Amino acid sequence: MSVKFKPLADRVLVEPAPAEQKTASGIIIPDTAKEKPLNGKIVAVGSGKKDDPITVKVGDSILYGQYSGTEIKIDGKSYLIMRESDIFGIFN
Repeated sequence: MSVKFKPLADRVLVEPAPAEQKTASGIIIPDTAKEKPLNGKIVAVGSGKKDDPITVKVGDSILYGQYSGTEIKIDGKSYLIMRESDIFGIFN
């Protein structure tokens, strides 16, 4: 997937994972009770700062904080833009 957006400096563009539709036991979760996902996939990265290069790359699955980033829409799709320092870790 290619997004026509290039974050600046140490920012990354993240596609949040979809919210859970059901619980493990099969109960359907209504839209009003769904929690904001805390993981996603990086779709674009900035070039980093002079003394602080970017350590994540496009395609990485990441875990981030509940209040991290700013929600933006690009071509009708929702993304989060955040600093690399808001990312807790990468899934292997």
